[in-house]
Amino acid sequence: MADDVLKTLEQTIRARRNASGDVSYTRKLLDGGPEKCAKKLGEEASETVIAGVSQDNAALTGEAADLLYHLLVLLEARQVPLDDVLAELERRTGQSGLEEKAARKKDG
Repeated sequence: MADDVLKTLEQTIRARRNASGDVSYTRKLLDGGPEKCAKKLGEEASETVIAGVSQDNAALTGEAADLLYHLLVLLEARQVPLDDVLAELERRTGQSGLEEKAARKKDG
C-alpha cells in the first residue's frame, strides 16, 4: 500500500511538470531545477529532525510526509524513477547496514 501511495504521488508530481507555475507549487519547484528542489528537501529534512526530537507524533508525521513529497520532487527534477530507488532498497534487504556501508567504501 505505501509504495502505491508513493507511486501515485510520483505520477502526480510528473503531471505537474506540465501545469502552470501560477497554480502548481510542484511546478514552481521543478522550474527551479535540482538545486532548488534539493535545498527545499534539506529544509524539510531539518524540520523532520526537529519534529523527531522535540515535537509530538502528529508533527513528526506531517514533517515526514513533507520530506517524502520533496524527495519525490527532487527525484523528478533529476529524472530518477522511484522504481530505481525501490529496487535499490530491495537489493539491500537482507544485508546488514554495516555490510552495505563496507561494500560502498570498497566500491567508492
